[in-house]
Formats: sequence, structure tokens, C-alpha cells
Amino acid sequence: MAREYIVPMANVSVTGAVSLAWVFVNPGTTQSLEFLRAYASQSANATSAQQSIAIQTQVTAFPTLTSTAPVKLKLLDPVSQITGNTDGAAGHSGTNASVAGAGTKSGVITDNFNVLNGYLWVPTPAETIIMNASAASGLGLYAPTQPTSLGNWSAGLVFRELG
Repeated sequence: MAREYIVPMANVSVTGAVSLAWVFVNPGTTQSLEFLRAYASQSANATSAQQSIAIQTQVTAFPTLTSTAPVKLKLLDPVSQITGNTDGAAGHSGTNASVAGAGTKSGVITDNFNVLNGYLWVPTPAETIIMNASAASGLGLYAPTQPTSLGNWSAGLVFRELG
């Protein structure tokens, strides 16, 4: 059975700087990761506003993050091979970046959503994103433009560890 995990960010104030990762996961050296879902939403206000969002890869140097370990989605699964850390390096995950990192970002999916509805990316099986083990890059969920309201954002990336 596949081992699936989520790196969640819940009800945090995001920085006003743009292009900072809300959630970032970097595969380790032994497990490839298949990304199955991404989401973002806010509960700070009830004002309609459009927000841009992007799923991007980033190579060294990685963002500086709040250490956030993946949470397993199946209780009998072992803990993830990915561990929470602030550096975004191989085998690490985190949320709510405070520094973007100088590494080149490459857009995989760019989109826009209304903050009253939230954002949900659920690919069909043929459209999932696979990040290979020992790759030089990680995958992040980013806000390319500053949100109108910076408070009470939640976001997450769901992934599966591949053998």
C-alpha cells in the first residue's frame, strides 16, 4: 500500500513579500515523491479578491522555512522519509518561508483563485507531479503576488513516497 503524507500550514499570517513558499517539500536521496494535491485558503475576511498561486520547483539555494514535518494519512504507515527542517534541503519540508532563497524557480502550474473559495489542485493520475530522488530541486506552493489579506492562511501539499 502506498504511503501518503501531507505537509500542512494552518491559519498563519504570511509575509507580505511575494514569491515566498507557503509549503515546500524536497525529495531525499532514496525516495521519489509523487504530488497528489495542493490547497490554499484564508479565513481572515469575507472580501472577494483574486489571488495568483503557483506550484514551482526550486533549486539550491532553497527558501528559509518554518520546520514542518509531514503528517501521515494512514495511521499504520511509518513516519515519512521527509523530515521537517528550516533549510529546504534534500529530504526536508517546511512552511511559511521567511526568505525566498536564491535558487531558480521554474513554474509547473500557475493559476488564480478567489480567496472566498480557496484553491484546490487535484490532478488526474496522468497529471501528478513526480520529483525524483536525488534531484537537485524541491517543490513548493507559492503566492507570486501579495495577498490582499495576510492573516489566517492555510495551505498544504499531499504526496506519496514511491519505492
